[in-house]
Amino acid sequence: MSQSTLDDDELFGEAASEIREDVESSLESARESLPAADDVWDVEADNTLGVLNALRSAFDVGDAEDELRDAKKWYTMGERADAFEDADDLAEEIETVGDLISDVEDAKEQVGDLASTVPQLRSQLEEFEAESEEATEDEEADVDADADAEAEAEA
Repeated sequence: MSQSTLDDDELFGEAASEIREDVESSLESARESLPAADDVWDVEADNTLGVLNALRSAFDVGDAEDELRDAKKWYTMGERADAFEDADDLAEEIETVGDLISDVEDAKEQVGDLASTVPQLRSQLEEFEAESEEATEDEEADVDADADAEAEAEA
């Protein structure tokens, strides 16, 4: 084997190692950008809407999507160049992080929908309660008027 072939093989091996390190680094950054479990679980607020808004903020994935994209990009490059001897662990980690990002984003969307629904529901309930109170007051007034009329008729 010629010297240039050994140098090329050595360079390719170094490049393959660097690509793997780039994928691992991007995956680590993506994991770090995801919300912490305690941040999602422990939220403080004065009311339901405050809790929902705090929760929606807690579901921010930050730069996780961009970091995952970089990991996928470098992984694809390494795979196409056949640079990895065994990259199953990288593929699994990319899928796991991608699924988690998707789940967090879905949860954020659901909380956002709920956060916009709760104030509407509250208004509807307040209107219903006010109408019920008015109806009850009207009924009481009618009963009082009937009682007054009966009392006058008896007198």
